[in-house]
Amino acid sequence: MKAKVYLMLGTNIGSRQANLQIATAQLAKLIGEIKERSAIYETGPWGVMDQPDFLNQAILIETELSPEKLLDALQGIEYEMGMRKKRKWGERLIDLDILFYNDQIIDNERLQIPHLLMTERRFVLTPLNDIAPDFVHPVFKKSIRQLLNSCQDPLKVMILQTDAV
Repeated sequence: MKAKVYLMLGTNIGSRQANLQIATAQLAKLIGEIKERSAIYETGPWGVMDQPDFLNQAILIETELSPEKLLDALQGIEYEMGMRKKRKWGERLIDLDILFYNDQIIDNERLQIPHLLMTERRFVLTPLNDIAPDFVHPVFKKSIRQLLNSCQDPLKVMILQTDAV
């Protein structure tokens, strides 16, 4: 049975829109069918401020991969695209994060689902709200819309492109 997985894509170096296009093409090829895409948003950096602004997009994808195999595939795409983390929360050509895998809760050394800090990040909740406003967070038991409305993150999240790449 196919799992419904919400992913967050982020990029802030190189040709950012091209990075998103390449990543989504690889996701569709290696992971599964992309069912929905949010608008593309431009946001300032979070955590480490001395870096370029990010483009972020949320997608819903259906996959037959287990959560661990999905993580392996995402890390493979990041690596093939040239992802090299220089510093935590720093610059990145592409960052692919698993937000939700169905409504599973996974917490081990390698994988935390739902994504641990997503409820504190407006740049995650805003695009996710485009495609899953009524999805209920399995830990907090609140919808994405409710989490976004109560998010204290002051970071500005500006819509850049409504017709998703």
